[in-house]
Amino acid sequence: MAVYTHVSAEALEEFLLRYDVGELVSAKGIAEGVENSNYLIDTTKGRFILTLYEKRVEADDLPFFLAMLDHLADRGQPVPPAIKDRNGVEIQTLAGRPACLIKFLPGVSLSSPTPAQASAAGRAMADMHRALADFAPTRTNSMGVDTWRPLFEKCEHALDDIRPDFARDLNWALDEVLAFWPPEGHLPKAAIHADLFPDNVLMSGDTVTGLIDFYFACTDIRAYDLAVMHTAWAFDAAGEPLDQGVGRSLLRGYHSGHPLSDAERACLPVLCKGACVRFMLSRAWDWLNTPADALVTRKDPLAYWRRYEWYADHSKVLAELNV
Repeated sequence: MAVYTHVSAEALEEFLLRYDVGELVSAKGIAEGVENSNYLIDTTKGRFILTLYEKRVEADDLPFFLAMLDHLADRGQPVPPAIKDRNGVEIQTLAGRPACLIKFLPGVSLSSPTPAQASAAGRAMADMHRALADFAPTRTNSMGVDTWRPLFEKCEHALDDIRPDFARDLNWALDEVLAFWPPEGHLPKAAIHADLFPDNVLMSGDTVTGLIDFYFACTDIRAYDLAVMHTAWAFDAAGEPLDQGVGRSLLRGYHSGHPLSDAERACLPVLCKGACVRFMLSRAWDWLNTPADALVTRKDPLAYWRRYEWYADHSKVLAELNV
């Protein structure tokens, strides 16, 4: 993916004058994340990330995201809060886009996590959830369960262009998930990340150094956050399962820091299937509606169909997993 919004060196120099971060040394567009434009900024006083929020991130949602990051940072969690300017302001405007200068975190994201790394990442999510227990602001999940049927109906007519009978299969999966989705109040809700894929976790060896890209964060079923994470970490990019020790270690790492209740463990299979449906739908929509010359690279929705099939075959094992 490329940077969507170009910012000149002169504009960056002027922008940095708002902060006490030194003078610009270098700036490089980076491909971290798929929703926004990001620049790696080096100044005479340190290194930062400049993020310009593109159309998928609503400006009105930024105060929630930034408040969540500030809350977590204040409790010692490895997250990148926005830097306040000389007047105490976090959210700026640059090149016509909302923008923030963000603390740089060391580490690299993973493409093939080991069981030890998955365990550490699961524990990091558990620690994050514990730290968010007293976080008061709320935000409706913009990709929550209530949005899945309307999104399916918007792209149903073209789903078979992705694969024959894909509309039929996805409709069946959606019906199943909705039929067994936990009723309101059955499981605890809280602020969640909702997108903690391996590329949103920075690591040094087996140590988590950063949790990043909170731009799908919302208030939803807490165990759903873990389900999304499991669908992302326990499979390769094509949707084929990794060594089962990776997924098992992820769950055990989480459980060691924030024990799952019996109800959460019983619902984990349908939460994981729901996460598969959610990402199948959003990827299918992007697949069908992204112009051929767009900067963003489309992701294969069928990779999440393969995950869904795995959960359908292993639901009993997942529900009874001795975490």
